[in-house]
Amino acid sequence: MFTDQAHAATQKSWAASKHHPFIQQLQAGTLPLATFRYYLIQDHYYLQEFAKVHDLAADQSQQPQVIAQLRANAAQLRAGEMAVRQGFFQELAITDDDLAATPMAPSAYAYTSHLYRALMTAGSAGAIAGLLPCYWLYAEIGAMLAQVGSPVPIYQAWIDSYNADDYTDEMTDQLALANLVATPQNTPELLTIFKKSSWYELNFWQMALDHEDWSVN
Repeated sequence: MFTDQAHAATQKSWAASKHHPFIQQLQAGTLPLATFRYYLIQDHYYLQEFAKVHDLAADQSQQPQVIAQLRANAAQLRAGEMAVRQGFFQELAITDDDLAATPMAPSAYAYTSHLYRALMTAGSAGAIAGLLPCYWLYAEIGAMLAQVGSPVPIYQAWIDSYNADDYTDEMTDQLALANLVATPQNTPELLTIFKKSSWYELNFWQMALDHEDWSVN
């Protein structure tokens, strides 16, 4: 299956994500709240585009099952984004003014641009391959971190959100979708897209640690 090939092809980058200092500090409770706050703002920007790509991919698909799943996932993403804003954003006092003062960082911009490119060059199948690492890697990280937990309540809540049954169900649906749209002909291109998304996932953690911006030193 496509997902077996994709998982095997990204073991190194996924291991680097799972053991990235951002993840290690989050679990240990030593991650500065300012860094988590920055991460949430960038993730907010990312998820807005992530949901749009679902809708655009649905527009391009001719398969009713694919269209329905992408539309449902886009709706769930937007509902989840609202929950984050009502929960984490309120707890950390992230306001609309904070969002206005913090543009999308270069790495987040590049990642979302990659997703749009995947859609443009490889259609809905390319978009699905590009979207999948976010679902799948976060589920694995959530399961890994849940074994030990974090002493910081807001970090534990973040862990719980990615180890929840409903999130696991969404991820499983997305795996099935990727296998549905993959063919012997498009698999090489989809694997390349999947690997690039996995690379961007790894760099998203570093972007957050660095509080990356567009300044030139």
